[in-house]
Amino acid sequence: MNHDSYSPDYIRSVLQDVKTIALVGASANTVRPSYFVLKYLLDKGYDVHPVNPGLAGQELLGRTVYGTLADIPGAIDMVDIFRNSEAAAEIVDEALTLPVKPKVIWMQLQVRNDAAAAKAEAAGLRVVMNRCPKMEYGKLSGEWGWVGGNAGVISSRRQQLHESGRMQSLGIGPRKT
Repeated sequence: MNHDSYSPDYIRSVLQDVKTIALVGASANTVRPSYFVLKYLLDKGYDVHPVNPGLAGQELLGRTVYGTLADIPGAIDMVDIFRNSEAAAEIVDEALTLPVKPKVIWMQLQVRNDAAAAKAEAAGLRVVMNRCPKMEYGKLSGEWGWVGGNAGVISSRRQQLHESGRMQSLGIGPRKT
């Protein structure tokens, strides 16, 4: 896998296939990117579990914060890493010890660890590095254009509203439930 460039189809398939996300490095600070990514993914219908040992047991946006991936009850489809590149290796190692391995390891913007990615891929997981799921979702749904961004996707299809009626979904193809 070329981790310098991901096709829109690859990103779309990841975002459509996952339902449950562990967001490692979640912050209670409302101006931190991890906070608004957590809020955005929750608004899009994902089941997001914040992970932060310093906030374990507290609530964040109505969700219980867990200290580790292993503390999360049930299976996780995607681990979203909001930590530095070096810490990503330890998080991938932890994810690979879970009774049910996640389908995806997602490393946030400026987070890249090729050795950890190779280890995850060798275990059958898909990997995305140096990308933000909020931004990628916005590009695929057309929301990115609302703020003047170039999504790099050309389509004549009308965008579809999220079932709430107030936000767009990944308008190009239905999200799997």
